[in-house]
Amino acid sequence: MSGIEGKVVAITGASSGIGEATALLLAERGAKVVLGARRVERLESLADRIVAAGGEVTHARTDVQRREDLSNLVKLACERYGKLDVLVSNAGVMPVSPLDDLRVEDWEAMIDINIKGVLYGIAAALPVFRAQGSGHFVNVASTAGHRIVPTQSVYCGTKFAVRAISEGLRQEAGDKLRVTIISPGFVRTNFADGVTNPEVKAQLAAMRDRLAMPPEAIARAIAFALEQPADVDVNEIVIRPTAQG
Repeated sequence: MSGIEGKVVAITGASSGIGEATALLLAERGAKVVLGARRVERLESLADRIVAAGGEVTHARTDVQRREDLSNLVKLACERYGKLDVLVSNAGVMPVSPLDDLRVEDWEAMIDINIKGVLYGIAAALPVFRAQGSGHFVNVASTAGHRIVPTQSVYCGTKFAVRAISEGLRQEAGDKLRVTIISPGFVRTNFADGVTNPEVKAQLAAMRDRLAMPPEAIARAIAFALEQPADVDVNEIVIRPTAQG
């Protein structure tokens, strides 16, 4: 029996990329997964795949920019399965550009989704975890939360914030709750689709094709964190691509 079997795991941004890969892997290992994302049709398709493979799953349309949606996702987990063991805050966007472009709407989207989405997840799950006396936050940051590069200053700022918030939460959590930061490098997802600067978009797409890791690699890192016994701290996992991709 794995350390994942029987756990109830809610995942945001579950309709594609890292979230989708994580849902499939955890369900395969016996978790009951609660999926949240904005694209309902993709959630339904993913849920059908999990059920067909013998897994347990439920889902709800979840926009992490809306605090109510995170509250409803956590409520769904508790109502359907009687508890929530893990919240994976994975939803994120990366419409990067030079600051001179003044793409303020993109800046606001990164702040609202990448930072507020994590905070709204904490606000929804923390009271449940406190009442249960157990719970595990897994917050997806990025290697961009360790190193700032041109065109990515706002995105890097949001991921530095995720790491800071997560570390503060860990310091306040006590010995009953767990907090893990997952910091991937380039991952083979559709993140470049949201980039509005054509030159930066082309550069990122080329780097993705050359260096990016499959989302399944990040899913395995999340599974590893969840499998560790209570007396083993997994504070942060940093996953960097090799030169070969």
